[in-house]
Amino acid sequence: MSAETQARLIYMANQIGRNFAIEGHDAAVAGTLDHIVKFWDPRMKAQIVTLAASEPGSFEPIAAAAVAQLRVSTAQG
Repeated sequence: MSAETQARLIYMANQIGRNFAIEGHDAAVAGTLDHIVKFWDPRMKAQIVTLAASEPGSFEPIAAAAVAQLRVSTAQG
């Protein structure tokens, strides 16, 4: 995955989180997770989970929490 693709996925996850932030942290995390699950393709989901593990400082708190929940839900099947 190119550095440009990585940066774009991180930007998108953070942007989604910012859009939901007005709802409060927990609702924003749930909304961000729901959006990623519904609208991102499986490769994008796998890549964002990998990026969160390798570049945790690049994620804002809402996006980081949503991706962490995505990682858990995909690990459980």
